[in-house]
Amino acid sequence: MTSSLRIIAVVGAALLANALPQPVQAQDFSPAQRDSIERVVHDYLIAHPEVLQEAMAELEKRQSAAEAEKHKVAVKEHAQALYSSPRQVTLGNPKGNVTFVEFFDYNCGYCKRAMDDMLTLLKDDPKLKVVLKEFPVLGPGSVEAAQVAVAVRMQDKTGKKYLEFHTRLLGGRGPADKARALAVAKDVGMDMGRLEKDMASPEVKATLQEDFKLAEALGLNGTPSYVIGSDVVVGAIGLPALQEKVNTARCGKPTC
Repeated sequence: MTSSLRIIAVVGAALLANALPQPVQAQDFSPAQRDSIERVVHDYLIAHPEVLQEAMAELEKRQSAAEAEKHKVAVKEHAQALYSSPRQVTLGNPKGNVTFVEFFDYNCGYCKRAMDDMLTLLKDDPKLKVVLKEFPVLGPGSVEAAQVAVAVRMQDKTGKKYLEFHTRLLGGRGPADKARALAVAKDVGMDMGRLEKDMASPEVKATLQEDFKLAEALGLNGTPSYVIGSDVVVGAIGLPALQEKVNTARCGKPTC
């Protein structure tokens, strides 16, 4: 008997014990009884393997529900920093009825492909508030690029220059690092003297620390990751799925 089937067989024995008229503990069975029960369960599972599929599907369903509930609690607990931090970049409608938060890394290939999804939602949805969070998890170059990006944000209160910087750096070819990020910042017309000064300020470190703490609290382990309404989504799921998440947050169903 394989180890996985043996585990299920033992569980079956325990379930059988619970079904008996008298309270019986699994350890109360004799070795012969346990072997007999395990053989019965084993033979049943071999004859009906679909039961394993059903059990795994139910387990995944329950785990997903538990994870979703955990995310909702975390989103509610950290709502202020998540949606209204003075250290974030806010685009679109600042008073929108749905907030779309994206955690990204400038060296993330999936983020590069997902950028168009965010831009499309931003362009097509006048009631959407978009929040961008630096989450440089892919090495020193990513951290350097994020530090430059924070300094760009500090200099650009409207977010317009930041968005131009963001799309050029994230959409460009090759790895992102300090040198490349500074070159993009210069190209979009930032004050480079002020930028260098801002990069050395405590605000840059505080911004990245805040974003990492948020990501940890939400259980994010990759980029891109999103918070849409009370839902947490990890991975580039594509524009149609993101639109459904926005609609669900807005009207409670995938299509409003």
